[in-house]
Amino acid sequence: MNPNHTILCPTDFSECSLNAIEYAAKLGEKYQSRLILIHVANKEDYLKLSPMDTNGYYQMDFLKDKLKSLQKAIDKESLDKGLKSCEWEILDGDIVNETLEFAQKENIDLIIVGTEGMNDLRKNIIGSRASRIVERSDRDVLVIPRKVFFKKPRKLVYATDYIEEDKIAVQKVVDFAGFFKSEIDIVHASPGNRAIDKSLHQVMIEEVKPFIKYPLVNFVLKSFRDDLALGLENYLQTSKGDMLVTLSEKKDFFEKIFHKSLSKKMAYFINKPLWVIKSLN
Repeated sequence: MNPNHTILCPTDFSECSLNAIEYAAKLGEKYQSRLILIHVANKEDYLKLSPMDTNGYYQMDFLKDKLKSLQKAIDKESLDKGLKSCEWEILDGDIVNETLEFAQKENIDLIIVGTEGMNDLRKNIIGSRASRIVERSDRDVLVIPRKVFFKKPRKLVYATDYIEEDKIAVQKVVDFAGFFKSEIDIVHASPGNRAIDKSLHQVMIEEVKPFIKYPLVNFVLKSFRDDLALGLENYLQTSKGDMLVTLSEKKDFFEKIFHKSLSKKMAYFINKPLWVIKSLN
């Protein structure tokens, strides 16, 4: 286990960001992480709300009180369960840029971000800010929809396209699953019942199995004749998966799943956390 494991969780104090904080605290307990909450303030927005507070003193006091309250609640709930520490920072600027720059500076291992889910799908697949963080981050990102509250995951669904890096990524998933004794479905998404896919699937099983020292792993070859993204969402539902996991190393496969043109269709299905593995360290 990484003794310096650090989780970053941006918050705007909305319901969806509070759900993300709950996930961050619970996973921080398991990874024995340092948890950092950040709020990215936008001075222009605050001036509209409080035009007389030109220096932002009252707004800053308000933000500090909110973050201190969250920190106190997390300390009480999670410090004696494994979380190493909880800290907070107030930044100023664009939330995406500031989040990613802070993640670099603090050598963050995992960014956990909330999204409005269906209500926030007008521009991108998982909400405009969350999707830009996923797209631009070089750190793992866990996206938590607004209506999803933390629960022990019974099954993780790892979507694969058969690449060498899968061996390392799957081990990351195994480490995560081990905390909760979760099942893992390693799902290869095929566009049809092609013989070559069945052959590749068997080769993948033979190559990956030696890397996995975990008994609760299933290898699944699934044919999706329609959109890949819709097929994976449907598989999540029918298999009772609690989280979708994908590796973004192979960009064309990642884009097949989360292409912008799918956003309207996917809006009806997105209701599970999405873990995008960006780093194999």
